[in-house]
Amino acid sequence: MFNSLSDRLTSTFKNLRGKGRLSEADIDGTVREIRRALLDADVAVPVVRAFVAQVKERALGEEVSASLNPGQQIVKIVNEELVGILGGETRRLNLAKVPPTVIMLAGLQGAGKTTLAGKLAKHLKAQGHTPLLVACDLQRPNAVKQLQVNGERAGVPVYAPHPGVSSEFEAATGDPVAVARDGVAEARTKLHDVVIVDTAGRLGIDSEMMEQAANIRAAINPDEVLFVIDAMIGQDAVNTAQAFNDAVDLTGVVLTKLDGDARGGAALSVASVTGKPVMFASTGENLDDFEIFHPDRMASRILDMGDILTLIEQAEANWDKGEAERMAKKFADREDFTLDDFLAQMAQIRKMGSMKKILGMMPGAQISRQQLEQFDESQMDRIEAIVRSMTPHERVAPKIINGSRRARIAKGSGVHVSEVNSMLERFGEAQKMMKKLASGGAIPGMPGGKGGARKAAAKGANKKKQKFGNPAKAAQLEAAAAAAKKAPSGAAFGAGNKEFNPADMNLPKGFEKFLGK
Repeated sequence: MFNSLSDRLTSTFKNLRGKGRLSEADIDGTVREIRRALLDADVAVPVVRAFVAQVKERALGEEVSASLNPGQQIVKIVNEELVGILGGETRRLNLAKVPPTVIMLAGLQGAGKTTLAGKLAKHLKAQGHTPLLVACDLQRPNAVKQLQVNGERAGVPVYAPHPGVSSEFEAATGDPVAVARDGVAEARTKLHDVVIVDTAGRLGIDSEMMEQAANIRAAINPDEVLFVIDAMIGQDAVNTAQAFNDAVDLTGVVLTKLDGDARGGAALSVASVTGKPVMFASTGENLDDFEIFHPDRMASRILDMGDILTLIEQAEANWDKGEAERMAKKFADREDFTLDDFLAQMAQIRKMGSMKKILGMMPGAQISRQQLEQFDESQMDRIEAIVRSMTPHERVAPKIINGSRRARIAKGSGVHVSEVNSMLERFGEAQKMMKKLASGGAIPGMPGGKGGARKAAAKGANKKKQKFGNPAKAAQLEAAAAAAKKAPSGAAFGAGNKEFNPADMNLPKGFEKFLGK
């Protein structure tokens, strides 16, 4: 979503590196580039003006001039100001003191309210809540059916007394206000502690939609009114959010389609203009592609600083603790890392979601953006197919996999033999690295550790073995010693049992070892 903005800002900050002092012209040029980058990203003009003015004021002050590294201090200022316009701090749901907690979703048609209702329900269920979904969108074709499908996938019940319309030519019937009111009553009866009300939207803002939303709000008195907005709509996001805020008094914002390739201006504008915090973000089509919005972490992603905290949280949520303990014990006992272990670890990583998404959270991901965009997710499937085409014994002892076995594995997994060879080669390197780490050594190619000490010792030993004196005399002594050895039994090329002396052939120094001497 923020690729273009991130690239522009990263490029701007590169010009500041290595400068021990920043002139006013340097700061003006940097601020000008930041302004252009934000405007190109469709950030609202008032937000850009306020942001740039604050950055410039802080950059011209003692905060930067007294810094040992002014370039890094500018990045720090921009990061802090980005956090500010994104909401400042993480905002959690306000749960009712007396259940159920009522959450109303509002927004335009196509923003993703119904899908988000299922995602939010699954998220809350994972936290130990018992949510109930209420279908109040009775005018969009098959909206009720879609919510029922999402509820079934999330494992959450749906209250839908009215089927809604099944065609755009069918007139809307039923009272969404009554459905909302009855849904809350149903939740109290069935002891659900959270109610999520999915309301209707329009293709644009109109008085009928706003009146209906206001009536539903008055009927159910929600604890949270979340405005669901498509992060790809650009400048119009601000006007839409302001209109909904005036009509139903929003308490928070949810951004959808953050996995898109739009410029992302909505995300940087809505919280600042409406004064309402962004609380959640939808990052994909699956029900699991949903996360709490952290302004500081999003600012870090934009500035190419990564998002390690979110990565750790996802790993903790999806990683099998039993499998992790098994691997830790195996590592401590210095057991071989097998292809079965490799398969298990790959399955654990895939539980965390898209590899592109995971790699994008790593610091410096923008540097390899082209490689990241070209990354083929199906490569993981091919690797898994290759491993699963092996016999149990081959997975434990891959050294036995000869040419015929490789051909069989390639045929069974539907790939070329070269792909099998490449996978086995990479696995061999990983296995060596695991052994190196288990023995307390350093990763190959990295300094430090016992591995580095051994290399240093070997280098020192080689220095001790350095020979001095007359090289010609030393060569004669070596030739004499080689001649004293007996030739191997048997004749080669009619030589019979005649003694063979390498020195007679005037061979290069050290060549004797290739002749079995």
